[in-house]
Amino acid sequence: MSTLFDKIWQTHVVASNEDGEDLVYIDRHLVHEVSSPQAFAGLAMSGRVLRSSERHIAIQDHNVPTTPDRNTHIPNAESAVQIATLRANAKQTGMRLIDLDDKRQGIVHVVAPEQGYILPGATVVCGDSHTATLGALGALAWGIGTSEAEHVMSTQSLWIRKLATLGLWVDGQLGQGVYAKDLALGIIRQLGTSGGVGFAIEYFGSTISALSMDARLTLCNMTIEAGSRFGLIAPDQTTEAYLRPRVSGLAKSHFDQALEAWRSLKTDNSGVNGDFARLETIDANFIQPLVTWGTTPADSAHFDQIVPSSFGAEDNLLEQARFEAALAYMGLRSGQSIASISIDVAFIGSCTNARIEDLRAAASVVKGRRIATRLRGLVVPGSSMTKRAAEAEGLAQIFVDAGFEWRESGCSMCVGMNGDSLTPGQRSASTSNRNFENRQGQGGRTHLMSPAAVAASALRGALTDPREFLS
Repeated sequence: MSTLFDKIWQTHVVASNEDGEDLVYIDRHLVHEVSSPQAFAGLAMSGRVLRSSERHIAIQDHNVPTTPDRNTHIPNAESAVQIATLRANAKQTGMRLIDLDDKRQGIVHVVAPEQGYILPGATVVCGDSHTATLGALGALAWGIGTSEAEHVMSTQSLWIRKLATLGLWVDGQLGQGVYAKDLALGIIRQLGTSGGVGFAIEYFGSTISALSMDARLTLCNMTIEAGSRFGLIAPDQTTEAYLRPRVSGLAKSHFDQALEAWRSLKTDNSGVNGDFARLETIDANFIQPLVTWGTTPADSAHFDQIVPSSFGAEDNLLEQARFEAALAYMGLRSGQSIASISIDVAFIGSCTNARIEDLRAAASVVKGRRIATRLRGLVVPGSSMTKRAAEAEGLAQIFVDAGFEWRESGCSMCVGMNGDSLTPGQRSASTSNRNFENRQGQGGRTHLMSPAAVAASALRGALTDPREFLS
């Protein structure tokens, strides 16, 4: 008897060493322009080449401007260099590249699944911590460092220590105006930002089974914020329906045969006293729309609540100091009403919440309405494919009519290194995954929430429960 994590791991172990590490074969390696230059340089200096070029895909996303002229004009010199460097490295090594002018371009964790690159049972790595996103497809996907990337490029394998599995049993029905982002924030609120350390997390239960693939990708994306490198969901009919029209080549011709193998990719005994090393339960019926007030994703509250006074940290001096520092950075005070906190920028985008369902949810809130006049609103699709789909559905026009800027695809304000960023003291309602200090720009203040909540907050100009605008 074993877990989903165990089963995939066991089929990829090539060797083991005396230190307790396994040499794991890597099926897919995703590369972007920020974390890859040193890996390519190390590969060249050692005189090595890509061991299996078809298993590596490079995508320009972090430094990419989201303005229409980005193919000819990249204002930031460092960004321009990194984009050009990835282009040159991909050409030199024979690695496939999805460049700025490619119709598939977008954020690596959005493009990879929508192009059918990620399959159940696969091992996937990328020089980005939110690679856990791709576990939504039943894959083992995790972020790696530069030296590890070089090792994968040259050997198609990686030494890593196997983790135990934490089962997150989520049952119940998400209410109206409650989304996967709220579920993720609720889980992190319960586990804490280090609750998943040392574990791979598998999500299961009736709530998970009912989630769409876009919602599953959002949930697994946030796994890293609970301290775990791996977030997984077993493949099922939703996975099959998502992948069948997307896969190509051998994956397409052998799809039905693969389905037979994928059906075995599940934890054998997921109940109490089952195969998980640890089991946590979540009642989805009690999840409400959440918004962060502090500087970690665990610092969240309901929209009708107040900024807490201690966050339960009275007996923990270190945590109390962090709590006080968070309030100081965010410019908030204990007892302040969450709904009274005004915002300057509304950002809908990132690898967490920039897929077509996210845009539909936000558009349903703002349709026929206008955002606050003093506020800047940005909608940045997660990929060019998503952008075209949203335009074909009329979603883009809804956003433009409401006063939002409709941008090209890319990481945008989530990382604040591409021209889209907050200025010191500015406050944003954001669909991204991190509210760390300076994450969206030096001195910028970030409140995480669902796309519908960002849309509602943009209308009022203050943090707002999306249910106020949903019939």
